[in-house]
Amino acid sequence: MQRTIVLCGFMGCGKSTVGRVLARRLGCDFIDMDSYIEARAGRIIPQIFSEDGEEGFRELEHRAARELAAKENTVVASGGGALLFARNVQAFSPCAVVFLDVPFEVCYRRIRDSSRPLVRQNSREAMLALYERRRPLYLRAASLRVAGELAPEAAADAVLSGLGLR
Repeated sequence: MQRTIVLCGFMGCGKSTVGRVLARRLGCDFIDMDSYIEARAGRIIPQIFSEDGEEGFRELEHRAARELAAKENTVVASGGGALLFARNVQAFSPCAVVFLDVPFEVCYRRIRDSSRPLVRQNSREAMLALYERRRPLYLRAASLRVAGELAPEAAADAVLSGLGLR
């Protein structure tokens, strides 16, 4: 593998978990985009939002997308909102972008007790509306869709098969 694989999808779909499995199987690096941004900024994402606003965060996110897309032999778990913006989709265009298309109820069950700002600030209904707004954008950005609630190993198998890497 040379081309970077970028996993996208809603919060709780398994991007980081599946990404680690893929990276291990491919013998390549794994990078969680949100952790990458935090390390570069020297602050956690809630702090970036609080101090710089969403616009400041989105600028850091775009810079990270450009840097990560330039890597080779890497699996990237994108931030849940990264591929909602055309400039990030464009930045990741040389990469294999994979949408982990997990049903809302599964994602919500995984994230509902988390400290994620979007989850803490919104009702279940608002999160469902967000999921429904984002899903078509993930579909449009991705070159491969892996459907349903799969165990991480099975999802990794589906990604490898879909990309012709098995």
